[in-house]
Amino acid sequence: MNMQLKAQPHGSGTLVVKRKRGGLLDRLKEQRLLYVLMLPAIILTLMFSYVPMFGLYMAFINYQPGGGTFFEQFFTADFVGLQWFEYFFTNGDFVRIMRNTLAQSFLSLLFGFPMPIILALMINEMRNGWFKKTFQTVSYMPHFISWVIAANIIITMLSSGGVINNILIGLHIIDEPIQFMQKGPLFWWIIAISNAWKDMGFNAIMYLAAISAINPELYEVAKVDGASRLKQMLHITLPSIRPTIIILAILAVGGILNAGFDQQYLLQNNTVMQYSEVIDTYTYKYGLQNGMFSYGAAVGLFKSLVAFILVISVNQMAKKMEEQSLF
Repeated sequence: MNMQLKAQPHGSGTLVVKRKRGGLLDRLKEQRLLYVLMLPAIILTLMFSYVPMFGLYMAFINYQPGGGTFFEQFFTADFVGLQWFEYFFTNGDFVRIMRNTLAQSFLSLLFGFPMPIILALMINEMRNGWFKKTFQTVSYMPHFISWVIAANIIITMLSSGGVINNILIGLHIIDEPIQFMQKGPLFWWIIAISNAWKDMGFNAIMYLAAISAINPELYEVAKVDGASRLKQMLHITLPSIRPTIIILAILAVGGILNAGFDQQYLLQNNTVMQYSEVIDTYTYKYGLQNGMFSYGAAVGLFKSLVAFILVISVNQMAKKMEEQSLF
């Protein structure tokens, strides 16, 4: 590597050696193989994350597909500024959509965020190797089931003759079946619990990876001091994975408006539409089904801006409170 060593006096009789690194071209040449390995990821990121960003301009125009090419219609459309944002905030749907999105997201965080941590701690405490691997594999399985299949399973289980109603009637908790899928307020809880069930096993992988990096000597010292397994979990395991918990919490709060699309679209019906419609399904219906492309782009841009502000804000709070942050 092209470096120059330069000795400078420091204090009394002490020399500090400073390394002067080569220029950018020298570093690129030296690490060319690493950059070649990075090239496919860079190309994919540019193609699917940065190039499509020019389409954000659609949120500020009145785009109407016509007889010409896309670019002709796109760049010759009337510029309307913030008109679509104003329409979204004042058309009467904003309060309902935000209420449903925030309610489902907060409930999903309430159930979905702590469950992977608890599951990872449970798996870590299992001593039977065969049972531990089996339990871990079974907990992952719901994540790999598509929402089309998962939605049918949930609807069947919550139907009048489904498992849930049969259990509740068998325990004499209710006298007649509950129409779960016909009650709007229950829809939020169904979404939250189904999200937690489907993803908690897969999300626990990150916490298990963090737990595996803990120095085993800490547990040995704790055993010598007479600490029980519960105290080891509370005073060693949880503090050790706290940085991972904080980082994932920042990302979870940043995605608070990402209540989902597949599960809402597949589970909703006309009876619960006032409680099931969220930003993603609303954008799909107005932007694609109704052909209001500019309006859909404006709603999507609003969601992205809110997510960006939340990530920055929560990241700064975490940096001040816990000295842990994404950046």
